[in-house]
Order: sequence, then C-alpha cells, then structure tokens
Amino acid sequence: MSSHDTLVRRLSEMLFKLNQGERLDPAALAEEFGVNIRTIQRDLNERFAYLPLEKHDRLYALEPSYLGRLTFHDINRFASLSGLAGLFPQIDQHFLRELFDHRMQEAMLIHGHSYEDLSQQWELFKQLQQAIVQHRQVTFIYQKTEGEKEVTVKPYKLINHTGIWYLAAVDQDKVKSYSVAKIQKLFVSQHTFPPDQTILDMLQHEDSIWLNKQKTEVILKIGVKAAHYFRRRKLIAGQVIEKELEDGGLLVSGRFAHPNQILPIVRYWIPNVTIVSPEAWQQDMEQELRDYLKQ
Repeated sequence: MSSHDTLVRRLSEMLFKLNQGERLDPAALAEEFGVNIRTIQRDLNERFAYLPLEKHDRLYALEPSYLGRLTFHDINRFASLSGLAGLFPQIDQHFLRELFDHRMQEAMLIHGHSYEDLSQQWELFKQLQQAIVQHRQVTFIYQKTEGEKEVTVKPYKLINHTGIWYLAAVDQDKVKSYSVAKIQKLFVSQHTFPPDQTILDMLQHEDSIWLNKQKTEVILKIGVKAAHYFRRRKLIAGQVIEKELEDGGLLVSGRFAHPNQILPIVRYWIPNVTIVSPEAWQQDMEQELRDYLKQ
C-alpha cells in the first residue's frame, strides 16, 4: 500500500472515530497505524484544523454540539479531495462502513502514484489556500531551470496532477501552472481580484497542468495491441474515441497546449501509436528519434 493510500485510510478512520464520539489518544493511534506520534499530532492539529476539537488529558474529541453532524456527504467529499472518488466502482454508505472493517481492507491492495513530500512547505501551502479563498494576489520567487524569477499572480486553484502539487494562477491575463515545491518567499497581498468564471470553468474541466487556452487538436492512430488500454481508460488529456477501425484499432483525439504534452506518451507506445494529425508533430518526433539513434 502506498504512503498516500495509508494516509487516506488513517485520516478516514480517525474522522470516522471522531464522528462516532470516540476520544482519540495520539499514542494509541500512532501504535495502531504504525507511525510516529508527531504524525498523528500533525493530523489532529493541522489536517483536522477545520474541526472543532476539544483536548482533555491528552485525548482529542469533537465538541458535543458537533458530534454526529459529519454526514455521508461530508465523508464522501473528503474521499473526493483525497483522490478516492473514481478509484472504486462506487462509494456509498455501505461501502464506507466496509472500508473501515479491517477484514475488508485485507481484500484490497492499491498501487497509486508516488506523491511528493511537501511537509516542509505546509505553511506556504496553507497561505496559498487562504489567498485563493480570499481572492488575494500573491508574489513569490519561482525556481526555474534558468534561475530565479519573481512573479505576481492571481491564484485560482491548487491542483494535484500525477502526485505533484501545482498552483494554477493568472499572470498578466495568461493562465499558468507553478510547481508548489519551487515556490519560495511567498507574500500575500492585500490587493484582491474578482475571479473570472470562464477560468474557473476551464480549470474544472482541464485534466492536465498545461493551462494554455490555445490548444491544438491531435488525432492518434492506435494499433490493435494498444487499443484495449485506450478503451479501458483515458490515457491522454481529453481523450475521445473518434472511430473504431476495421482491424480493431482506434482513431483517438485530444486537445493539447504543447507538443511535449503528448509526445512522451506516443514515444512510450511506439510502434503501436502514431500521430495522424498534425503531421508535423509526428515528423518532428521521428527526426528526434533518428538523431537519438545516431548518438
């Protein structure tokens, strides 16, 4: 089980215990989940900071007035934010009850992405959250390959894409993404901005971190040996199966902001995937491969 899956399980069970009125002992939880007691204390004091917790004799519990108010909707929303939504065929109350049963956990094994460790930037992460909620401009130093750069942007969303956290923000009317791990010296301004609903809608439906509004439609020809994998799930951003070919292959389309968004995927599936349109992208990739083989 990956560290992310362990985290989701631990937080879900702690949330369930609190909602049932249990008083949580950090030392006992640390032993139960096989983690350091400081990890449990961070869960309670930081990850559950939004909950009205009371502490008596080193034990944590929900305020009596809040007890039992965490509904299935609340826990389902937590599952969605934690990356559980879509992982299982269906998440309902019966499934959640079974999820907390250790016997049922023995029936599942999940291998997911390796998630980057942002524990050293927890305060910066929280500041970005608040700036997004309050629609406040931010200024920070961004680490790029060619050196540092100071930028001032309008923050819109924190997005986790394939295990990496990004800040989606508007820089001089252009929507860009910034790796949170590369952000330093964050300053949250008092200047606010009205969020653009079109940008919010775009981010809601975007399934990559290439946030350029200008995108190129790309048509891929998928060979028979790879077609099953593309039918089973979306392997490219905005994937649409345009046509089933007579030999069992596929024509698949997607829209991309930059060739580097799709070329690594095509190279991975060689020789079973080729770019039909635009032809120049396929030609450029083939030339790169020829140059590589000459080395």
